Amino acid sequence: MFKEHPRGLIVAFFANMGERFGFYTMMAILVLFLQAKYGLSEDTAGEIYSWFYFAIYALALIGGILADYTNKYKTVILFGQVIMFTGYALLAVPGLSLSITIVGLFTIAFGNGLFKGNLQAVVGQMYDDPKYSKLRDSAYLVFYMGINVGAFFAPFAATGIRDWWLKANGFQHDGSLPALCHQFLNGTLKDSTDLQKLANSVSGGINVPDLTVFANKYLEVFSRGYNYAFGIAAIAMVISLIVYLFYSKLLPNKEKVVKDKVSMGRTPLTALFALLAAGLTAFLVSLVKDWPSGMAFGLFAGFVTWIIMISTKEEKPKVISLILVFFIVIFFWMSFHQNGLTLTFFARDYTVKTVDPFTYMFFTLENILTVIAFAAGLVLILNKKSSAKTKMIGGALAVAGGGLGYYFYSHAQPQNPISPEIFQSFNPLFIVSLTFAVMAVFAWLNKIGKEPSTPKKIGIGMIIAAVGFTLILVASLNLVSPHELKFVDESGAVKYNPVPDSSRVMPYWLMSSYLILTIAELFLSPMGLSFVSKVAPTRFQGLMQGGWLLATAVGNKLLFIGSTFWGKLDLWQLWLIFIVCCILSAAFVFSIIKRLENATK
Repeated sequence: MFKEHPRGLIVAFFANMGERFGFYTMMAILVLFLQAKYGLSEDTAGEIYSWFYFAIYALALIGGILADYTNKYKTVILFGQVIMFTGYALLAVPGLSLSITIVGLFTIAFGNGLFKGNLQAVVGQMYDDPKYSKLRDSAYLVFYMGINVGAFFAPFAATGIRDWWLKANGFQHDGSLPALCHQFLNGTLKDSTDLQKLANSVSGGINVPDLTVFANKYLEVFSRGYNYAFGIAAIAMVISLIVYLFYSKLLPNKEKVVKDKVSMGRTPLTALFALLAAGLTAFLVSLVKDWPSGMAFGLFAGFVTWIIMISTKEEKPKVISLILVFFIVIFFWMSFHQNGLTLTFFARDYTVKTVDPFTYMFFTLENILTVIAFAAGLVLILNKKSSAKTKMIGGALAVAGGGLGYYFYSHAQPQNPISPEIFQSFNPLFIVSLTFAVMAVFAWLNKIGKEPSTPKKIGIGMIIAAVGFTLILVASLNLVSPHELKFVDESGAVKYNPVPDSSRVMPYWLMSSYLILTIAELFLSPMGLSFVSKVAPTRFQGLMQGGWLLATAVGNKLLFIGSTFWGKLDLWQLWLIFIVCCILSAAFVFSIIKRLENATK
């Protein structure tokens, strides 16, 4: 995997893997934690979630400016890791108010802004060396796989800690209970019959005499389990920091002369004027009434104004090409990152709560690891290039994985409970599984002279993403939509019915959708990072990686579209929004493909 690559890629891979494990441990449970702990609606929780996701990437712009100005890329990365650890440690404290929780989230976002874009820039710097330049696309695929190795284990860690704490307090897990508990406590639950049945079930089958006491206790234990999961994220950050401290010397030190500093532009007066224009643009756009993302788009517009004004005549064509790509990816991330929001709502409310023994093989860590071992063993055995020793290792993996897998399968119950958070593990699992396959396909196409250019890969990725949402649209056609469950009683109070079991589908719909969206991500995200590192002018390397992440941030801020319309549109209409966005974005990519391809030359 690392063959022929500089050794610094290994450092970046493992430092990023540890940090991403912590990050995705949190993201797998964040919106569920906000609702369970504070009783927030999907709309309000989605708004906080989208602002946080926006800040995570938007603050990379500050990180890029600091690194480009000081030339201390590796130092800025180090400070980012320390600050992120502080934020995770704060969230691990039980009983915090919503305001303090938001402060913790902002702390994590700020640290991530210093860390993420600059680590990506440092990876690109290794491949500025002509010796390694041809490996740039594959390097970002490998680097991206490191993100997803950590992300795969994260949901299992989060749910494992939460379920352990529930069990220690005499409860079992049921994802629909926190909402029912809050509705019961605030008087908006139409009928407490379902709550009573679930309360008895998660309490070991005994009759719960006082639902008020149960609801308060269950919510406290449930949310505290998530606090402890945030503690796991903090530990992961410590591991990432240790790896980075000991081996960062293998990463390049980017030396640049003073005249190339971003803050100076062509002259101090020009830079000052550009900054003022950027600030004014951001302010004016943010004043647009009834547009929650005004500030997000204002910041993006301000960045575009600034970077164009401080670019030289020679730099402008490349900068403008990058900006066009940034605009496109806004709509990809707005759609793709619904996996932590509306697709998580779908997993919780519209996917069956229990599954048969075979399906259950994908929903616990020990089960899925046996499946992975068995599949990896078969790949090693069947690979014609495998040596005899490698085939023996493959045989051992296949036997061990198959044997343990059969044991777990045969000892499972006829129906086994699953957690909605676990669906977050499928995307990183598919990333890790498919990265080598995608690399092999690209290598084969390159060999026969038909590999798509990096911009074409981005456009193809948008089309594939539309297919992924089409699949979940089909699954939603005959389901009761969230807005149909809300009603007004005789007194004028808004109340809710629970989602009927008849509107719950098998998990394979969501799993298959994640598979297709993952393929789209592999075509777009690592290729986008490679495109930025290839096209960005030398003195803007950190800043343009920050620009990529800023565009991602704007897309993340638009996540609120999903949560806002969750309770207003039919489910199929909601997914159609993202299908249309992806198709239109793909059409725009292909309409400017020549310009984008010329920028890479």
